Amino acid sequence: MTAPENPAPRIDSSVPHSARVWNWALGGKDHFEADERLGQHLERHYPQAINVARASRTFLRAVVTHLAAEQGVRQFLDIGTGLPTADNTHEVAQRVAPDSRIVYVDNDPLVLVHARALLTTHPEGATDYVEADVRDPDTVLEQAARTLDFDRPVALMLLSMLGHIVPDEAALLVREYTKRLPSGSFLATCDSIAAPEMIKLNEDYAASGAVPYHCRTEEQLAATAEGLEILPPGVVPLNEWRTETPGEFTYQWGLLARKP
Repeated sequence: MTAPENPAPRIDSSVPHSARVWNWALGGKDHFEADERLGQHLERHYPQAINVARASRTFLRAVVTHLAAEQGVRQFLDIGTGLPTADNTHEVAQRVAPDSRIVYVDNDPLVLVHARALLTTHPEGATDYVEADVRDPDTVLEQAARTLDFDRPVALMLLSMLGHIVPDEAALLVREYTKRLPSGSFLATCDSIAAPEMIKLNEDYAASGAVPYHCRTEEQLAATAEGLEILPPGVVPLNEWRTETPGEFTYQWGLLARKP
């Protein structure tokens, strides 16, 4: 899949965007002044909360490695891809299993500009990029089927992106995806927990003109996996997920669940 010839007119560099602020927090270079200014503001006022981006990337590495190495998963559908940084999903999966097949999905025009960076792949595997909205599962799954075999287990990854959808709607949307996946598939998801510091951070974030982000409770996060088996250690802070030595506490919580 290729990027359009001239996607630049669709990009408004004057308004912060979550993918670009995320890129700034991870030390990337693909952001504008408005994104960096907001990131610095959040870091200055919420120093304990700004680590959610780094925690989410650490979780991605851990969960993809676990799925590829210990669960035998070879297909990944990563929705809400964001901008390429270090250790993207296909890089982590194909380090363990070179024949892994990965489809990225996003509808951010800047992500589309950089999509080519996501399409490098091990010769034994494959990667593809789909430009679509997560709220349109028909289009997402139809186009992902060019690369993924939906008769075999798929790991659905929705990392740090469902907060752009209100919790009840997000849970229904995830169920729409998981009911179409075969038995043995997985759901990996994480989001900011509704602690007072994160709620205030996201109020500041939305006041900048960026699309609002809705924090959720532990119960609301667990509701996204209704009908699935949430695997140990359950719904926990990402710094406690499958590690014997928990790192710095984070307001980002997550889960891994399996479809029976």
